[in-house]
Amino acid sequence: MLVGHTGARTGRHHTTPLMYQVVNDSFAVFASFGGSPRTPSWYRNIEKNPDVTIEVGTEVSRAVARVAEGAERERVWGEQVRVIPEFADFERIAGRRIPVVVLDPVRGAAAVEPPQGG
Repeated sequence: MLVGHTGARTGRHHTTPLMYQVVNDSFAVFASFGGSPRTPSWYRNIEKNPDVTIEVGTEVSRAVARVAEGAERERVWGEQVRVIPEFADFERIAGRRIPVVVLDPVRGAAAVEPPQGG
């Protein structure tokens, strides 16, 4: 999946490829940064600017990002670790709880063209 997001400080558009999990009608992505103790910049960007674009295959749409909490986070994280056990290692090595971000597509929004550059 490609996630288009706006820089928290610069306001510039960025596109980041991310591994994802389908969660009902939404998608979950994981701010693992490969087990780094720091969160990735895309995560800091969407904390400030949660309106994003998502591109899966040839489909491009708008979405709103939110951090999963509680039972939702545990359910999605548990499935990710079940499918890709290395994610448990990422969390252990990072020494932090890896944020699970749910990207909820904006219903009724017109399809968008993929952003250029970034």
